[in-house]
Amino acid sequence: MARPTMSSDMKESHNHKVILITGASSGFGKACTSLLATQGHHVYGTSRVTEFPSVDTASNIPVNIPMDVRDTAFIETAMDFIIDREGRLDVLVNNAGYGLAGAIEETPLEEAMAQFDTNFFGIHRMCQSVLPVMRNQESGLIVNISSIGGLVTTPFQGFYCASKYALEAYTESLRMEVKPFGIQVTLIEPGDFKTDITKNRIIAKESSIYEGRQNTAINVITNDEQNGSDPKDLAVLLANIIGKKDVRPRYMIGMFHQKLAAWIKCMLPASLFEKLIMSYYKI
Repeated sequence: MARPTMSSDMKESHNHKVILITGASSGFGKACTSLLATQGHHVYGTSRVTEFPSVDTASNIPVNIPMDVRDTAFIETAMDFIIDREGRLDVLVNNAGYGLAGAIEETPLEEAMAQFDTNFFGIHRMCQSVLPVMRNQESGLIVNISSIGGLVTTPFQGFYCASKYALEAYTESLRMEVKPFGIQVTLIEPGDFKTDITKNRIIAKESSIYEGRQNTAINVITNDEQNGSDPKDLAVLLANIIGKKDVRPRYMIGMFHQKLAAWIKCMLPASLFEKLIMSYYKI
């Protein structure tokens, strides 16, 4: 099905932006859809547990649509729905993802692959779907929600961090490739925030070999998350980024000591930084 898009002249006549946010049922996604909708944007939030709206929705109320970022056909159906209604897509926020914890040795291959299928390849599927629309418009913004865990690895979250490290490289490359088409790409790298990532985290395997150290590290991670920042702070940052003419390659947000860790990693010898991380997570 061919997707209609507006010409550049028609696009300029709209003050609002058409925004698609994946993983909008809770946490960052929910906070972002709510804030951006109140600012007058046409916001579409996705979830695996909703159905397509049967009636038009007021512009200041987010429209919830079904989507599974692991399913290309699902993504194309959702994209057709948005383009049929709006004629364009100005901003994609790739937020869908989840946490996987456990010792690398004991993580089943299917669990590791599932982590990448959502956290990394899900974003790739989304980008492949929206880029033809944005190229045709000669404009667009893609915001990939990464993590400080994509810069500083935490023990017993190896595959989660690896998926975020991969996203960092992917975003840097994509940003350079699509810039000539008027499309901007950026990363948001949050530290620990109080979201549902804690209760939704999957433990790959209850360890016998690593049990004590694994449980200790996960307890530290959980405590940091539950005492973390408010997701509304990230929503405010996203709104500011969307309002910019030119966006930076990355934006880090979170508690001071977590942002500091990313900087210290670049300054200290690798072996010393490793000792600091192991000490922090009490392993």
